[in-house]
Amino acid sequence: MVSGRDLRGGGTDGMRSAELTRWDGGILRASMPMAPPLRQVNCYILPEEDGSLTVIDPGPHTAETELAWEGVLAELGYAWTAVRRIVVTHHHPDHYGLAGWLQERSGGRVWMGERAYREAQMSWGPAATLNDALPQLFARHGMPEPWLAAVREHLESFAPQVAPQPEVDFIDPAAPFVMGGREWRPLLTGGHAPGHLSFHHAASGQLLCGDAVLPQISPNVGLQPGSDPQPLLTFMDGLRLLEGVPVTLAFPGHREPFTGFTARVQSLLLHHEERLDKVAGLLADGPLSGFAVCEALFRSRISSAHQMRFAMSEALAHLAELVRREQAELRGPAPGAPAVYAALR
Repeated sequence: MVSGRDLRGGGTDGMRSAELTRWDGGILRASMPMAPPLRQVNCYILPEEDGSLTVIDPGPHTAETELAWEGVLAELGYAWTAVRRIVVTHHHPDHYGLAGWLQERSGGRVWMGERAYREAQMSWGPAATLNDALPQLFARHGMPEPWLAAVREHLESFAPQVAPQPEVDFIDPAAPFVMGGREWRPLLTGGHAPGHLSFHHAASGQLLCGDAVLPQISPNVGLQPGSDPQPLLTFMDGLRLLEGVPVTLAFPGHREPFTGFTARVQSLLLHHEERLDKVAGLLADGPLSGFAVCEALFRSRISSAHQMRFAMSEALAHLAELVRREQAELRGPAPGAPAVYAALR
């Protein structure tokens, strides 16, 4: 890190600020405010040789992030029109949400993977199905109605954070992508988000990894209807791909840039194998619904619909992987009862 400053986007509210830090290779990180529990998301800014800017993952669309962006551009001495490219690693609101608003302000082009864009449309587009389909999935797996109602309300709350929707150009994951005057190799992984793209600069070993790998935090891996039917398998395959990439410094979507990337990847692989063993152990005592498994895994850490949504999706992802490995089977649902998972061996 070269330097860091706390920038005010206006007012006196500390949430209306973005800490700006400069890193080797011309990478600027703007730590944008977002709601708890994460509280911040990293946006990366790469100055281009022609005086324009490439912005990676601008953050969720909220009043705080609008103000924070005003402060960042003022501090850097750029007009809105300097933002010529907005790159999105994946479709989640805290990364994709502000892309359309920033495009409207700047006239810049938004770039993301085609699969990620399809997920954005399924989740947030005019024909989106997620808000209805996800609670229906949870209901089939035993989630009680009070939690279902809370999850529905939670999903509907994202609409302002992803509006307006951007016009998108697609990144070819098989071709180099130039940002900040340097050539980056796109790395396509999934599990946390289908179509997730990270970007590796071979000469420096720097990796812009979005939420594919995070320090301290295990990225959520969740089963969602109409999406990847085996998200945990996809996630672990992606980790094995990233394990072979020579990384000196990783720039994640949350928390601080970090070294020791390979060791972190290996620890995440081990974490999920241990969780699979734990779920298999729960089923050894008798068939359980997905919701019962979720409660056994995460009960002490669930205090909101946001946390419940992630916990339930992650429990179902691990159960789907046990079924794929032929260590469990899915039964039902029977009339008036949820589907259950039973151990096979």
